[in-house]
Amino acid sequence: MSIVILVNQFQGTFLRIFKAARTYYNPCIMNILVLNCGSSTVKFQLIETDSDLIKADKDRRLAGGLLERIGSQSLITLQAEGQRPVKKAAPLRDHKAAVDMILKWIISQDSKIEQIKTLSGIQAVGHRVVHGGERFRTSARIDEEVLRKIEDCIELAPLHNPANLKGILAARELLGEGIRQVAVFDTSFHSTMPETSYLYGIPYQLYRRHKIRRYGFHGTSHRYIAYRYRQLCKLERKQVNIISLHLGSGCSACAIKGGNSFATSMGFTPLEGLLMGTRCGEIDPSIIDFLTHKEGMSNDQVDSLLNKQSGLLGVSGLTNDMRELLEEEAENQDRRARLAIDIFCQRVKRYIGGYLAEMGGADAVIFTGGIGERSPLIRRRICGGLECLGLNLDKSKNDGIAPGTAGIITRNDSKLKAHVIPTNEELLIARDTFRVVTGQAAEVKG
Repeated sequence: MSIVILVNQFQGTFLRIFKAARTYYNPCIMNILVLNCGSSTVKFQLIETDSDLIKADKDRRLAGGLLERIGSQSLITLQAEGQRPVKKAAPLRDHKAAVDMILKWIISQDSKIEQIKTLSGIQAVGHRVVHGGERFRTSARIDEEVLRKIEDCIELAPLHNPANLKGILAARELLGEGIRQVAVFDTSFHSTMPETSYLYGIPYQLYRRHKIRRYGFHGTSHRYIAYRYRQLCKLERKQVNIISLHLGSGCSACAIKGGNSFATSMGFTPLEGLLMGTRCGEIDPSIIDFLTHKEGMSNDQVDSLLNKQSGLLGVSGLTNDMRELLEEEAENQDRRARLAIDIFCQRVKRYIGGYLAEMGGADAVIFTGGIGERSPLIRRRICGGLECLGLNLDKSKNDGIAPGTAGIITRNDSKLKAHVIPTNEELLIARDTFRVVTGQAAEVKG
């Protein structure tokens, strides 16, 4: 064997050992598990980060995946960075079983994650928590008091916070009482909204007594978009004046003024605002009472109708998947598919125009989320007719944006720019987790 081959082999072995040992020899670097627990799903990412990586925007995603249909035969997708995804089905009884499967896979040889060989290689866990009410304006390290406050918010988010709590308790049980955990709240970014944006036109004492107000959601996504926009445009935080459109199965618009949330479309719950996959968005509240009398429905049945059977699904009668609706419209000229798409786009336009008026103008409209990032046709239909507001779409730029990439989709002479910026909530959760557990989170801004 030649000396050159021996040297190359030695270098390769050394690099593998160095990468695997990096975390242990540099205590600043953390491997952070990010968990996003839904009622029957667990999404996760494993992210390596520290102060220098955050500053250089070079945090490293080590793995990620999605476990669906928890409580029955579950669909499981697991993928280490640089590896092919592993897809399989297995029975998972509950969220604890799902998190346990994730942890066992991470430390197994099958995952090929060189940085982590034992569970002690995971230094912290960050959790997406949907509702923090008025109690949490920033991310918080989880202790018994924080757990109680998250539980107190269950009545504000009965579909979400219980699942978030299950993820927190599962991680604590499986990783030990000493594992550092951080809650990152969807609502906290919107805590900067003025009273004129978050109060409803109901007796003020109801706000004081029950905290009935607009809270807003998708805050982590909108906050990441504001951060990424200012990074791409080389701006200071206070110079960020944009309208962020998170369009996916759930949809929300956010007016971001001076880098802060100024107004947002979702309200007391995620039901308000834009038309969504299965949520109706804004409606006349009297419809609820009307349905209970005319259809003989209970309040719970009406709530389920508005949250799970409405939106794109309800209008089209076909599906809540925008891709399928666009195919139906193109191939079969389905009238109700077209109607659902048109209502969806019109509602987004309404918020763009309204927010421009409220903000006194903005510099850009940002598309993100599954639909916002991946559907040039929906972006074109939303932007169509906004020339009067100074937005001039460039068709070739819009059609040429590859999934997962950022870019400007308006003409050079467009006064109001439009961008596509992929969101990355998990990265922001990992960064917040690092800052909180290392005491660097006095004021988290991106």
